[in-house]
Amino acid sequence: MKSDATKVAMSNALKGLLKKKKLSKITINDIASECNISRMTFYYHFQDIYDLAEWTLEEAAGRAIGENRTYSSWQQGFEDLLEELQSNQVLILNVYRSMDREMIERYLLKKAETLLMPVVEQESQGIAVSEEAKRRVAVFYSYAFLGVLMEWISKGMTASPHEIVMMVSAIIQGDFRNSLENISRLNLHSQKQ
Repeated sequence: MKSDATKVAMSNALKGLLKKKKLSKITINDIASECNISRMTFYYHFQDIYDLAEWTLEEAAGRAIGENRTYSSWQQGFEDLLEELQSNQVLILNVYRSMDREMIERYLLKKAETLLMPVVEQESQGIAVSEEAKRRVAVFYSYAFLGVLMEWISKGMTASPHEIVMMVSAIIQGDFRNSLENISRLNLHSQKQ
């Protein structure tokens, strides 16, 4: 098997095994047996089962968000991400309920930042703010998105991705630019003193 094909095969094996048992009960031998590979082949690609789970999530989210990272398209990227997470619900809920909930949080925070940083960059056009200020605005909203995502996951991912996106969109309508303008005014005020 080629390298990428091997990773995909292991990812698919993991998803299949998760329908039968919890993530914490899946072994490297289980994955190797499902894929007809050796344990050494597994370790060539991944450190452990959680590394494989993280890679599986990363691949799915990368495809979902795609190019939807502008002010006019972030909602579609967010909805596509939620739909991709929902299609991998067994994996997400298994990892969420396992001992490494922080892995899901790190992963989702990184995805939110990937989605929002270009939006903040676009919304900052014509506003005098530093790169650090833009990063902080993106991080602030990324944590807000993380909270929404974690609540959705904790409730079993039953709410419609479209409904969640519409609610978040309504809550933050115009907030990216407003936040950047407020920071710009704060900076101007600080410089005058």
